[in-house]
Parts: sequence; structure tokens; C-alpha cells
Amino acid sequence: MCGIVGYIGINREAYPILIKGLQRLEYRGYDSAGVALLNKKGLNIYKAKGKVADLQDYCQDKDTSGTVGIAHTRWATHGEPSATNAHPHYSESKNLAIIHNGIIENYAEIKRNLEGKGIEFRSDTDTEVLVQLVEYIQERKRLDLLTAVQVALHQVIGAYAIALLDKNNPDTIIAARKQSPLVVGIGDGEFFLGSDASPIIEYTDKMVYLEDGNIAVMKLGEELKVVNILNEELSPAIHTVDLNLGQIEKGGYPHFMLKEIFEQPECLTNCMRGRINVEHNHVTLSALIDHRSKLIDAKRIIIVACGTSWHAALIGKQIIENLCRIPVNVEYASEFRYRNPVVRSCDVVIAISQSGETADTLAAVELAKEKGAFIYGICNAIGSSIPRATDTGTYIHVGPEIGVASTKAFTGQVTVLTMFALTLAEAKGTVANNDYVKIVEQLATIPDKIREVLKTNDTVRDLARTFTYAHNFIYLGRGFSYPVALEGALKLKEISYIHAEGYPAAEMKHGPIALIDSDMPVVVIATHNAMYEKVLSNMQEIKARQGRVIALVSKGDTMVSRLADAVIELPETMECLEPLVATVPLQLLAYHIAVCKGKNVDQPRNLAKSVTVE
Repeated sequence: MCGIVGYIGINREAYPILIKGLQRLEYRGYDSAGVALLNKKGLNIYKAKGKVADLQDYCQDKDTSGTVGIAHTRWATHGEPSATNAHPHYSESKNLAIIHNGIIENYAEIKRNLEGKGIEFRSDTDTEVLVQLVEYIQERKRLDLLTAVQVALHQVIGAYAIALLDKNNPDTIIAARKQSPLVVGIGDGEFFLGSDASPIIEYTDKMVYLEDGNIAVMKLGEELKVVNILNEELSPAIHTVDLNLGQIEKGGYPHFMLKEIFEQPECLTNCMRGRINVEHNHVTLSALIDHRSKLIDAKRIIIVACGTSWHAALIGKQIIENLCRIPVNVEYASEFRYRNPVVRSCDVVIAISQSGETADTLAAVELAKEKGAFIYGICNAIGSSIPRATDTGTYIHVGPEIGVASTKAFTGQVTVLTMFALTLAEAKGTVANNDYVKIVEQLATIPDKIREVLKTNDTVRDLARTFTYAHNFIYLGRGFSYPVALEGALKLKEISYIHAEGYPAAEMKHGPIALIDSDMPVVVIATHNAMYEKVLSNMQEIKARQGRVIALVSKGDTMVSRLADAVIELPETMECLEPLVATVPLQLLAYHIAVCKGKNVDQPRNLAKSVTVE
């Protein structure tokens, strides 16, 4: 959701650090931005509606001096995007400033109480309520800032990552988290703060990942102090983070999304490195070594996820059931957590999240833990909340994904799920050795096959121009290709704002066929697999109604090519691995259509990379 940055030091100006940090976190929210700076003249807040660039323009003639500051880029929840509702927020006296990621659920009640005491509010946000509450407690009970924050948080219901400045304590930043990520970077006589490591890594690789209930006190001249809400001092671990700066820069590409699409061969190689042996005939996952009996003895697997991760889960379901012969349920985390699901101690729950911070998925994990299930996490962001909440798991290791529409994280998740299925199947003895070795060998070739698919980029770009002005799309697939159709449709919706739906191809005639006409492009995944003949029949039904077909076909196909209006060839691939290859041209198609329409590909409207609120 929102992005948080902070800096406190002596020798560096805060403003350039904060602005660069906001730019690196802008994928988390970009409807407004703001900065609070402490200098000898006092506490200054500057805010602007729009992108970080709009904030920079606004600040050009402002006093941005100071070595202490906090900054924020917003994804709106309470209160429309505006300069007034942008963070940071002043307290009534303007002595305090706050930034916040999350939702204060009982803000309305607290606000009514404070208004009854004569406090006036300037914004429509839940965040301002918190800073007004802290100041009221601070002044009424004559408490120091830390104690006032602790007392205030006792009254707050909801999720938060916050940072506060106090004009009367210019050498201190106080930060706290509950269900929203927050990282403290430790430098030489200075501290950095971020929603993740990306705004910090340029300056230090020493980081503390705050846990739920942690309050961090960053004071000049002192060591980092971390306490809980009861003021009990804690001893947080300091992690050395290895993050390549090149991974969070565009590297000559016009958009992060295109860069990340083209990174997929290397990313999947990294994902498999150390897990598939050099002979490419065996998979090893440490989680299945350390927790072998728990996973082998599982009676059922439940996968919880949201969005693109949910589509990866649907592919994982098929390959796990095929190889491991164990029932797999795939659940939307947002629904699972509220419907009193049947979860048993003999179940394994797999939680999938790129960010590792998805609020609904994290809540589903906590629910499953309460019911005694064994929890397995599949995440990309190292040190994030979900990996810390699970019993074990596997990182996908595809590097930071900045584009809001997920690409390489999706293929990384599918790759990990495939390796999980192979490893578990071998341990259970449910897959023949010849089949096992064949799949492993073929999985190792996927990066090269994706490189081959990426050579179709120019073809897809030309194709995109033809369909830029379509108002609706249908994506069709069967078996392993059905989740690919869902993911392709989602990508198009996310970044081009064209309405698109994915369907199992056979279900088209149970309703969606009514929509088919010459203005309705239909993307069909029609590769050579067990469903080929049936998908071919579905295409004939479309063409009989003047539908326009874009077909993904196996290289050398002639039958589909005669029917389709446009064809994208894919290298021959085992059916269970086809999603890793077939997804890529659909990513490219969505990208190029969005570019043709002049849309902001990396920052599509109303979306944020990490959904840390409900």
C-alpha cells in the first residue's frame, strides 16, 4: 500500500534521500506524496497530489534543508487523493508529524472523542486521528513522545506502520508497526527507515525488520532501541541484506514491467539454482528435508493466495494433485479468513505472496495456525511478514519486482510450486522415476524456452496495435492453460483498463459465446496437448460467429493457424510446464496494448504493488 521513508543523521541532507526513497517505493502507492523535515527553523511539511515528481515540483522553492525527515507516498483508503489528505499530517499544534501505512479501524470513534474535546481536524484521513491522539495524550498526561505513542497504540484497532517526528525532540524518530512492514537501516551514526529495503540499500546493508508490536526509537548518538507497547526492551536481529541496486533500476528499459518480463529467464535460473542439481535430474528443497514427515503425512493441502498468486496456486493445484495424489484446495485468502473453514492438524496450508505482506494472506496464515495446520510459505521478499509467520517455506528468488502488474513473480511462484510437487512426489513414491527425471530435465530447459518466446516481442508489439481499441477481450484455455488464461486477462485489465475475462474454453458455450462478434478479440491457448482437439473445436465455434482469434500455438502448428486471425508460436513443452512458457506472450501483449493506449504501465490507476490493508 503506502510507502514510508525516513532518515536521521548529521552529515547528510535528508531531503534527497527521502525523495529517492519515495521514487523507489512509488510502486506501493502514487496518488499523493509528502515530506516532513526538521531543521533549525522548525518542522516543515510539504505535500502534493499526484506522483513523487509533483512533490518535487512543489518543493522547488521551499526550504528543504535539514538532516532529519520522514516521507510518504500514498495509496488512498480514507479520504480522496488530495494535498490535504496526503501524508505527513501535523498534530493540532504542528509540533508533531506522522506518516502511516495501514488502516485505523476505530478512527471514527477516536475522532468523535477528540472533536468533543475541542480538537480540530484538517483532513479526512484515519491517520490524522492517530497524530492528534498522540499529542492529546502527550500534553494531557505530560508524557514523553515514546510513552505517548505507547499509550495511544493501546487504544488503536487496526494495522499500521508509522513514523513520527517531534519538533521539541529534533534528534529522534519514533516508528512502530503492526501488520504492515517496516525496516530500519543502521548506518554510521545515522538511521534509515523504509517500508522495505529498496530505499535503504544504497546507504547500508545492515537492517532490522521490525516485528508486530515493535516500536523503534532512532536517536542521534545512541544505538537503535526497540521496545514493545509495554516498554519492554527487545533485542532485534540485525540482518545483512544482499540486494543489487541494478535490480531496482530500469536498466535502459522504458518500463520496469518490460524489464521484468525480459528478466524471467535469468530469474527462473536463479530460482532453480541450488535446488536442481547440475545433471538436471533431481530437485532438492530444504523445507522438505527439514519437515519431511509433516509434508508426506499431510491428508490435504490448502493453498491461500490473492490476485496473480491465486492464479499460480491454480496451476500448483493441478501439478501437485497429478504428481503427489493428494487433494489440493485453492482459496482466495480474503474469503478463506471469514468463512469458518474446516482446517485440521493433518492439513498443510501453503501461503503464496510476492511481497510476503498481503494482509488477507497473512490473516489466513494466522487462522490456519490457530487451527493447528502446518504452514508453508512461498514468497519473494526476504524477511517479510509471511515467511516469519510460517513453519517453513521457499523463497522464489526472482529479485525485486517494481512493476505493479506481476510478471516474474508469477513464473517464479509456478516454478517453486512445480519443484515442491516434484520433491514431495518423489518422497511419497507417487511418481515413476522416469517421469520424475523427465519433468526435472524439462523444467531446467524452461529459461531457454522463455528466451525463445521473448524473440516474438516485435511480433506481439505489431499485433497489439491491431487490438488497442478493443473494449473487451476473452481469454480461453483448458487444463493447465486455464489459469494462464485468467492471468492473461488480469494483466490486460490491470494495465490497459480493457475489460477482459478468462474462461475454461469448454465453458464458453455456457454463456460467454453470446458476446462473440467481430469486435470481440478472443485469445486462445491452443498448444499441442491432451486438449488440443477440443480447443480446436472451441475455436471453430468462435469463427462461426465472426470472432477474431489470437492463438498461442506449438511451433509448426498448421491446423490452428488456418483458423486464427493471428498466431504466436511457442516452443514445444511438456503440458504441466506450459504455463511457464505460455504466460510470457500474454504479458507482452498486455504490455504493448497498454503502451499503445498511452497508459502508465508501471503504475496503473487505483492499484498498488503490496496490498497490506483489507
